Amino acid sequence: MSAFDLPWLVADIGGTNARFGLVTSLGAPPSNVAVLPGADHPTLPDAVTAYLATHAGGVRPGAACLALAGPIDGDDYRLTNSSWAGSVRDLGIPYARLLNDFEALAVSLPHLEGADLVSLGGPAPGHGVKAVLGPGTGLGVGGLVPVDDGWAPIPGEGGHVTVPVVEPKEFEVVRALRAQGLPHVVAEHLLSGPGLVRLHRALASVNGVAAPDLTASDIVARVDDSLCAETVEVFCGLLGGFAGNVALTLGARGGVYLGGGVLPRIVERVRASGFRARFEANPDMAAYLAGIGTALIVAPQPALTGAAAWLSRRARKELVS
Repeated sequence: MSAFDLPWLVADIGGTNARFGLVTSLGAPPSNVAVLPGADHPTLPDAVTAYLATHAGGVRPGAACLALAGPIDGDDYRLTNSSWAGSVRDLGIPYARLLNDFEALAVSLPHLEGADLVSLGGPAPGHGVKAVLGPGTGLGVGGLVPVDDGWAPIPGEGGHVTVPVVEPKEFEVVRALRAQGLPHVVAEHLLSGPGLVRLHRALASVNGVAAPDLTASDIVARVDDSLCAETVEVFCGLLGGFAGNVALTLGARGGVYLGGGVLPRIVERVRASGFRARFEANPDMAAYLAGIGTALIVAPQPALTGAAAWLSRRARKELVS
């Protein structure tokens, strides 16, 4: 077997789950998609072996592209919210490459259309630099820049910038978190699944009320609970401000896209929230931001689509050269 022999393995590896799929022909979407809990497997190679044996008929991929939620250093990786770390060479696949998970999500953007997206305000996203961000186990950020032969993805760790608080209660939340032993509050501390839990607890402290220990799923499900409802609204406002900052930083005139595992569960609540108002609420750049479209990705496995597109482009280049 040689590099780029089909099938190819594609993966989206997060802090909680590992999603896998197979590409069986050039340009085809991923098939045999399966989600494996990361906690069930000691290492990434163990998870890959389990997927190929259980969900892919024991095939041997000729190539692989794996998107991981954490910093990439050549062939080496370390997940930010998991103990998995190592080298992609350990997989024993002839051609295997790593992408940051939001780098792969950025590559997917030109391939998303129609029902894959829900508008969150502003004009339809167009050509030009695109930004993608989103809360899951962590908070990911990436970009996509038009180049002569297509698009170039930009990985980043923007989720670890200082949290963009503006409203008085948001400052109170940060003060409460600092009092609870979190000296430097970054965006990911509030804009993620664990961040929803942290925000709920901090708002209870600020409001002087007792609150039960709830999971992120509990918080977004309890629509009639006033504290849970406030948690989601504050979350969406902070997310809007953060998205506006990302748009300004990248000059994302081609649109800002939101992904991750949290937002598809609360699509209508995000649309009805203060997200878009906070996105545009920059006193110096409001008109600039008003001209940038925002959309929520609701496609089921967009990072796998991005990983497959990345491999297809690389394979075509190899075939031409």
